Amino acid sequence: MTKPTFYIFCLLFAWATLACKEDKNEADDTSLYPPENPVSTASDRELLNKVQESAFKYFWEYALPASGMARERTNSGETVTSGGTGFGVQAIIVGVHRKFITRQEATERLLKLCNFLASADRFHGVWPHWLNGSNGKVIPFSPKDNGGDVIETAFLVNGLLTAQAYFNGPDAKETELRNKITQLWETVEWDWYASRGDNKLYWHWSPTYGWEMNMPIQGWNEGLIAYVLALASPTHAISPAVYQTSWTGSGFRSTQTLEGYKLEIGPPYGGPLFFAHYSFLSLDPRQMQDQYVNYWQHNVKHTLINRSYSIYLAPKAYGYSEHLWGLTASDEPNGYSAHSPTNDNGTVTPTAALSSFPYTPYYSMQVLRNLYGNLSSQMIGTYGPYDAYNKPQNWVGKDYLAIDQGPIVAMIENYRSGLLWKLFTDLPEIQAALVKAGIQKPEYETGFYLAIPEVRTGQYDLLKHPDVETYQIDVALKNAGTVTLTVEKPDGTVMETLWNQEAKANGLYQVNFGAGLSPGAYKLKLTNTTLNKELPVYLR
Repeated sequence: MTKPTFYIFCLLFAWATLACKEDKNEADDTSLYPPENPVSTASDRELLNKVQESAFKYFWEYALPASGMARERTNSGETVTSGGTGFGVQAIIVGVHRKFITRQEATERLLKLCNFLASADRFHGVWPHWLNGSNGKVIPFSPKDNGGDVIETAFLVNGLLTAQAYFNGPDAKETELRNKITQLWETVEWDWYASRGDNKLYWHWSPTYGWEMNMPIQGWNEGLIAYVLALASPTHAISPAVYQTSWTGSGFRSTQTLEGYKLEIGPPYGGPLFFAHYSFLSLDPRQMQDQYVNYWQHNVKHTLINRSYSIYLAPKAYGYSEHLWGLTASDEPNGYSAHSPTNDNGTVTPTAALSSFPYTPYYSMQVLRNLYGNLSSQMIGTYGPYDAYNKPQNWVGKDYLAIDQGPIVAMIENYRSGLLWKLFTDLPEIQAALVKAGIQKPEYETGFYLAIPEVRTGQYDLLKHPDVETYQIDVALKNAGTVTLTVEKPDGTVMETLWNQEAKANGLYQVNFGAGLSPGAYKLKLTNTTLNKELPVYLR
């Protein structure tokens, strides 16, 4: 874990210890932990709708009425969170898209939110981690953290810019909303937080303690989105040299092979899974590759390593299984911690697997079915799955946290429709920022580029997409020419011919297939005059 990430979650310990009351967090009995084959009576589509709507309601129903800001957690009173509110803005966009609320209702709420943010405490344009959601005054996150927080501000601005792209109507209210977001965005002084003369972007500044926290945002953690926005700013941009010196200049590159998967960047085992979520709620990793790594493949492998550790390497007493895996930051019996394979005490967190839906849809669905099946009476509440649970201590953390609920809504939507990824990543200023960072769209080699098989089985487990009732696979083509794509049994019997046609060069194509195929082992075969690529798949 990076020093900044470890530090910031240590600060949360005291808060979470107070918030997680023993009388509401202990499990009643050991029946919490499931048999090997969990059952849910709902269809996969119903489950996705249910969990998205429930988590969305945390931001819609439980927001502080005076401002529309997201409360830090249940029972946090008037303490609201800047970053969690940014996650909530994206949840509201999904709420409109899924018809949980109307477009007009969302516009009115976001206008209230923007008006509050315009008058709230800011420090060189940067909001603090915590605010009083009624009067806009800073609430210190720690004794010296009573000023601006660049990471939390980045999460907030990310949500606002995504909303600006979505609410693009010509009516007066949506026009007003876009103008207010522009004003907030253009007054964030990213460059001032990189003004110490060492080409580093710093996490915090305090009006009373200055730079005493002394935490540059560097290495590999949740901070990538801060650099993208700081490079994209039309008024206060940092130079690419800051990105190169600070972010990728220290603790970024770390080649390792774990559980059969090779990682090129990041801490051991990839770190907690929120590293693959927070910066990517609307930043599309499929479009991102640089000299160090392909970001899509990195995030998928990070998720697979986390799952594999949980199932095969963690102590059996922890109760992890194919239906119960996922280590990330959350409450735990003793407070709060950023859980990962190198910091594991048996606490599994639903947001870890559920926010990984774009990367591991079948494996994430196994966890979702379990939560709403055998675990529903113990683990499901008003706003969806509770925050965390720990078998060794027979404990359930029944609080809800904004930073855990928001990614569930957003990342499931990116799996289902790609909505948020398209809205934000396609913005011209974001595309320009990625170029400044040396991040570009991959030049795909021909094959099944986005699919990474499970190492132990050698196969890629496919979930029938709940919204289209077919299987989906992404196929990359580097060169133009006649291409054949077939679905075959292991013995070579052709079950479907999907392509036998001329194809364009350097493209990534989503292919739907298998509506009438029975679950089981197959292979996808991609051929032309010079290649023969196969992907073993198991249709679930």
